[in-house]
Amino acid sequence: MMKKPNLKDQLTRALADYDNLRKRVERERVETEIKANLRLILRLLPIMDALKSAQLHLKDSGLAITIGELENIFKDEGLEEIKVQVGAGFDPELHEGVEAVPGKDEGKVAEVVLSGWKFIEGPVIRYAKVKICQK
Repeated sequence: MMKKPNLKDQLTRALADYDNLRKRVERERVETEIKANLRLILRLLPIMDALKSAQLHLKDSGLAITIGELENIFKDEGLEEIKVQVGAGFDPELHEGVEAVPGKDEGKVAEVVLSGWKFIEGPVIRYAKVKICQK
């Protein structure tokens, strides 16, 4: 014969179910927030690219401050720019080859076309677009 659960067991199970529900709702809230932030960041990256391109030509201190503030926002959201050095080896985990150019250092980065971005503790959200040396 099956024993009927007592009140204490029912209460313990109900509390455990509630705790699991609370944890799941919190996890889903965090995931939704990350997705919403990512959508916004993906829309802001082309603006950052345009500002950096303008800064190369203008050398404007106000523009430099704006770029710095935008970079700080990205950092606060857990993002970092993928730093690529010309002459470094091509890394398919971080780089996207967009063109092969003649050069003596085969497989090395010849030029950075567009910077990449990744989560500090996570995946790449935009690969750095690079030109690669090829003999």
